Amino acid sequence: MIRNILYAKYGIDVEEETRIGHYEACISGGKLYTLVPVGRIEEEELMERDQLATHIYQSGDRQVSMLLESKEGDKHTEIEEQQYCVLINDRLRSFRSRQLGRKLGKFHFRGRTVQFGVQKISRMGQWKSMWEQRMDQMEGFWNSMLYKQPESEFDKLFLESFPYYMGIAENAIQYLVDTELDDDPSAVDSGTICYNRFTKDTWDGEYYIKNPFDWVFDHCGRDLAEWTRDRYFRNIKTYHREVKTFYEEYQSVMPLSSFAWRLIYARLLFPIHYVECVENYYSSTHEADRLFLEERLKKMLNQSRELEIFLKEFYLNTEVPVKTMKIPIVTWL
Repeated sequence: MIRNILYAKYGIDVEEETRIGHYEACISGGKLYTLVPVGRIEEEELMERDQLATHIYQSGDRQVSMLLESKEGDKHTEIEEQQYCVLINDRLRSFRSRQLGRKLGKFHFRGRTVQFGVQKISRMGQWKSMWEQRMDQMEGFWNSMLYKQPESEFDKLFLESFPYYMGIAENAIQYLVDTELDDDPSAVDSGTICYNRFTKDTWDGEYYIKNPFDWVFDHCGRDLAEWTRDRYFRNIKTYHREVKTFYEEYQSVMPLSSFAWRLIYARLLFPIHYVECVENYYSSTHEADRLFLEERLKKMLNQSRELEIFLKEFYLNTEVPVKTMKIPIVTWL
């Protein structure tokens, strides 16, 4: 499909087809073109993503994917009632994973200098309401199952485990609320360009690109916490040194405030890994996926004490001066 769209709508002859994640892509004239289905995207959101990409590119980051204009001068095009955008990268190289923390710090630094108000993709100040909404939905579902006979092993595990994770979620929300009430944000706490879910794989791959359709506008703690959570679960025995180094690298660009540390911790405390496992299980129609998620939940429950230890030792492992910064400790861990 990309070959036809690029030629008909953009006047580009495709030399070599490839893939970027789950997107169709191609190379032509030493440049990478990526085809992104965008559904019925609002014009305001498309404009925001385009402006953010332009800002980051003009700030000196040449790995950013820019939105390509069609022959008609539009930033999106329609084929068979589906909207698409084409992204262009003119610098093709693979990602060097050394000093990922510093690279993320520089990306956030550039993102904080955006000169316009971001509205459509902003998640600033929305964590509490989004967390509460998801937990309320899950609690309602759990209540509806209480008086039914469990139909699967997963049902039984969910019924038994939900009160524990509900308690942890309430702790995370309270920790977030207390932070916003008791602490004052500093310059590092300004909104910046983040990823919906940043991990060590986000920039990795055959080509090192930064896709503006992966972005949200949020507090930097979002990316830091999600990277940390992902690193922890990849191997719960070997995370210590890598996590410590990551935060050292990040803070070589801009030190984190007590407000930022507390937001990172609140996000780590919120059990999104459990929430998504349950949501995915009950929305899945494939038996193989359900079996996989059942095994994941069993593993999660078996390792719940290890996660508590990780959370208890997080500030110590990252050498946060909790007394100097007056950061509260969660005592039940």
